Amino acid sequence: MRITIVSDVHSNLAALEAVLRHAGEAGALDGVWCLGDIVGYGPQPRQVLARLADVGARAVGGNHDFAAVGKISTDDFNPDAATAAEWTARQLGPDERARVESLPEVIEDDTFTMVHGTLRSPVWEYLYSYEAAAAHLERQKSPFGLVGHTHVPMLVVEGQEFPNGCEMYYLEDGRSFELPAERRLVVNPGGVGQPRDGDPRASYAVYDGEAAMITLHRVEYDIAATQRLMEEAGLPRWLIDRLAIGR
Repeated sequence: MRITIVSDVHSNLAALEAVLRHAGEAGALDGVWCLGDIVGYGPQPRQVLARLADVGARAVGGNHDFAAVGKISTDDFNPDAATAAEWTARQLGPDERARVESLPEVIEDDTFTMVHGTLRSPVWEYLYSYEAAAAHLERQKSPFGLVGHTHVPMLVVEGQEFPNGCEMYYLEDGRSFELPAERRLVVNPGGVGQPRDGDPRASYAVYDGEAAMITLHRVEYDIAATQRLMEEAGLPRWLIDRLAIGR
């Protein structure tokens, strides 16, 4: 079993298609897991929702998803994010709204826990700090966790030998690591539709169940095409420009 793990697609169909194509060529489409923020920021929310439905994606909801259907307020969003959320809300039909509204905040099984932010605050908290990582791990019952929200690919490994009880590692393109039997960890596959680590390429991960391994991948996509659609939609300038610089 080879699973494609995506997060923060943010209505960027060109980036999602590039990821699915790359994953398919590598034989990694036995399943797709999505860690939230399917919509928001980008120009094609309905198409992205439909594409993930086409591949039978197993998904949790993120703050931008729930903002687009009124489940949470945009009061804590920056002005550009709030504008994009309001625009996204106007694009969704009844079927898309129902699909987004039904997304769970957490999916948990015996092996993996999926959440957008952290288990302490599933929709809002960024897993950036040791304190947030430790709080998340305290609540993680499964051996392995998957999170999104930061748009930065990262590995968190639990261990008493670390001063903070865990260590955090940035994941580069092509980095593979085995899933250990003796300690818990958390993986962030980075952002598909709006990376924020200075690399504008779409980011995703592949879980190989037989090898008990996860590999991080970066994929180029037609950024200019997405930017043109955003311009036509009248979305904020900074959201358009940031795609080219990965910020």
